[in-house]
Amino acid sequence: MSEQSQSPDPAQAKAGLQVPDAYRCEVIGLIESPYREKFGIPRQPGLVAAEGGLRMLPDYAEPTMFEGLDGFSHLWLTFVFHANVAQGWRARVRPPRLGGNDRVGVFASRSPFRPNHLGLSVVELLEVVIGDGVYLRLSGLDLLDGTPVLDIKPYVPYTDSIIGARAGFAPTAPERLAVTFVPGLEGVLARRPGMRELISDTLALDPRPAYHGDDPGRIYGIKLADLDVRWRVREEGIEVVALVPIR
Repeated sequence: MSEQSQSPDPAQAKAGLQVPDAYRCEVIGLIESPYREKFGIPRQPGLVAAEGGLRMLPDYAEPTMFEGLDGFSHLWLTFVFHANVAQGWRARVRPPRLGGNDRVGVFASRSPFRPNHLGLSVVELLEVVIGDGVYLRLSGLDLLDGTPVLDIKPYVPYTDSIIGARAGFAPTAPERLAVTFVPGLEGVLARRPGMRELISDTLALDPRPAYHGDDPGRIYGIKLADLDVRWRVREEGIEVVALVPIR
């Protein structure tokens, strides 16, 4: 080995820095979401007014930690893609916005298959509930039920919303499909206020994997809150054919 190859990195040597192999992060709370499985979750936050919340764990449920938070309408959440950790990460991924066939570098995407499996989501803060612990009521969720949250920061519009920013291969919001319900489902929907809107807004984004292509007549299912929602794709859009309560 040459003398040069044995020398420390100049930047590290200058700062006297030792880079650790890993940093420890504490989970501060868990997400409560109507999305019970990965399939069907909106691919970006704010596309569906899906309500839920963040239940803080006891060590981070001190009310003084949340003083002033109710003055902000939106929050940034740093979280872990916990359901993807066992699958590892990938250097190149296939974004749905490119049809699920073309690949880009993982750092040019919001794929969950990242080296540290960290995600960032902006959500609407509806209410800070102080009682037996602390609970943040949220809307616009794109998170799986039980998602571990590592940090919370307020969204500041004058700096977080950048006018004229470029968005690469995703310059506009995704198109939405029409969603209809077959007759006979009104009773189930009537007993669950807001469920029709949640189902419609979620399915309108067409959660099918882009690379699977069309499969006429196939019945799909996603679990939303306490319902197994079954649906199919028609020429005119998406048709919900059954709503089965989850026991």
